[in-house]
Amino acid sequence: MFNIIGTIIFGAVIGFLAKFIRKDGHKVSVAATVALGVAGVVVGNLILQLSGYPADTAGIDWVRWVVVTIVAIIFIGIYLGMSGRKRA
Repeated sequence: MFNIIGTIIFGAVIGFLAKFIRKDGHKVSVAATVALGVAGVVVGNLILQLSGYPADTAGIDWVRWVVVTIVAIIFIGIYLGMSGRKRA
């Protein structure tokens, strides 16, 4: 249960971080931002796991943060492309 809640919270943080990094003027709803952030966390962690990256690391895992943020940025771009969202 706590793992799911943690993933949602981490996904929300990553989603908003990815949206902030993009700064392209497109509007993405809060729900979509959180959902795309969670998807970025799940897929990013899967990529790291399949590449043999250790699941548990000491301290702040900057590699994991970077990978999941990049995946979330890609997902936001795909979402905007598929939804045809206009600039703000």
